[in-house]
Amino acid sequence: MKNVSFSLNKGETLGLVGMNGAGKSTCIHLLMNFIHPEEGQIEIFGKSPDCSLLRQNIGYLPEVVCFPINLTIMDMLYFAGVTCALTKFEIKKRAESILGEVGLWDVRRRPLRSYSKGMQQRASLAVALIADPDLLILDEPMSGLDPIGREQMISLVQRLQRQGKTILFCSHLLEDVDRLADRLLVLHRGEKCFDGTIKGLCAQQEKSSLNEAFLSLIQDGYGV
Repeated sequence: MKNVSFSLNKGETLGLVGMNGAGKSTCIHLLMNFIHPEEGQIEIFGKSPDCSLLRQNIGYLPEVVCFPINLTIMDMLYFAGVTCALTKFEIKKRAESILGEVGLWDVRRRPLRSYSKGMQQRASLAVALIADPDLLILDEPMSGLDPIGREQMISLVQRLQRQGKTILFCSHLLEDVDRLADRLLVLHRGEKCFDGTIKGLCAQQEKSSLNEAFLSLIQDGYGV
């Protein structure tokens, strides 16, 4: 990646989009401190991503959910809560509230291996929310879900938006981005090619939909 610079305002939802190989996952991995930049600077809440104190302020939902097969969602929430320095009382209180919100309270004692794809995605979101983070980083949260699962996840994200959460979410499903994002960051071949509102992109490309505007930007301006 090169020359990629952007900021995210408090309470804003930024949609990160691009074709396969555009740099979306790299961008998220840099923010999560999974990899380190060769040059440039990254700041989250005024701190470097390698600051351990940031872990309590960031909730991360990975693209591929992979739980230990014999654990329950309660096991995972206790583990995640302890790593964020929450007490057992705080974890129990938060777990009951969060699992109610994501619709998993009644199945909290079932092993995670028995969950459907949609249930596992919601379980992963619950883990991301256990410490009540200020920033949520969601990597393809609707990927692989059926229409009902997608609507459930979209509703959950919208509820988080109403709570004032700051959200960065990466998706190749442009219709979901259109519904959820306040602002759009388009990457292509490791570079930023648009940062602004969806209406702004449509006006720039003289198109009536995000899908048409995105394709026009990529094909005409940058070449596929």
